[in-house]
Amino acid sequence: MKVYIPKEDSLYEPRIAMVPQTVEKLKQLNADIYVDKGLGKHLDISDDAFTKAGAMVVETANALKQSPDMVLRVMAYEDNVLANLKPKAIHISFLNPYKHPQIVATMQQRHISAFSMELIPRISRAQAADALTSQSNLAGYYAVILAAQRLNKVFPMMSTAAGTIAPANVFVIGVGVAGLQAIATAKRLGARVFAFDTRPEVEEQVKSLGARFVKASLGKVAANAEGYAEALTDEQIALQRQAMLKACNQADVIITTALVLGKKAPLIITDDMLKTIRPGSLIIDLAAEAGGNVEGVKIEEEVVKYGVRILGLTRTAGCVAKDASELYANNLYHLISLVCDNDLKQFTIDHSNEIISRTLLTHAGQRFNNG
Repeated sequence: MKVYIPKEDSLYEPRIAMVPQTVEKLKQLNADIYVDKGLGKHLDISDDAFTKAGAMVVETANALKQSPDMVLRVMAYEDNVLANLKPKAIHISFLNPYKHPQIVATMQQRHISAFSMELIPRISRAQAADALTSQSNLAGYYAVILAAQRLNKVFPMMSTAAGTIAPANVFVIGVGVAGLQAIATAKRLGARVFAFDTRPEVEEQVKSLGARFVKASLGKVAANAEGYAEALTDEQIALQRQAMLKACNQADVIITTALVLGKKAPLIITDDMLKTIRPGSLIIDLAAEAGGNVEGVKIEEEVVKYGVRILGLTRTAGCVAKDASELYANNLYHLISLVCDNDLKQFTIDHSNEIISRTLLTHAGQRFNNG
């Protein structure tokens, strides 16, 4: 099977879908691998490194002339690569089908078999392929590092001859993968950390990391099959905001991570709540691309409201793109190896395979999984 890894839109996406170490693994699955010239240059990964790993380094046009059977990317684009893929080719990437339905429609029309990495099922067999988890881990880490850099005070308590500096208070809203990593990183930097989530069962995880869990009596909160909390009722949202208000008022840093898969991010911190937060505090909204958890947030901009700075971050894992690329490349390799029985020549669209059935968006001109 011919596998092609094109360049990403470098202005928007610094991660790449394949690194030399993973090329070596793919070669063992009987793959001929083509990578774009300069694919990893911005990450200090040379073309020679890819060649030594067994890939063929080519220009985009030459790669497309080979009529690749499979294309691996970080993101999907309406570009020359997509326009020139042959029918029945396999495309694997983050597709963000709820935000980019036209790309999915194009793949359906062109009879491309499209797999979306957002939809990897959270089952034990697929853990190594779970790209959302690997990238969210890095996003949670980076959000705290950025907050420590931008905040006008230090994170740890310091005792000096001139006096004692109190630790920073960090409030993490949403205790998923990104939230847990944010908690752990803030604790390692010496901050006092507290966290909130609509799911009371995560309290033990928060406490195990040395943070305090902020409780709220919301009644029953539904969760989907992947473990994500479902959207709250209006009454539950009001109770949630009331419970969080004191923690917000005490915080020097607030990191919000709350997402509902396939829907607009829930509005958690309203304009009225912002008025009560101490001036000089910093909010980092990791849900900005999905509409944001904070009222008034703007994508990749710093907004100041009532003396509070609000940063709306997207593609946060791309800020540590080399590590993010290595993890993502491994996710792709594990997904492929799980569904092809260790031989890419035997890659078939088997709808009885749970990983395929839950990750496939388009195939043979049909749509699946509400793509």
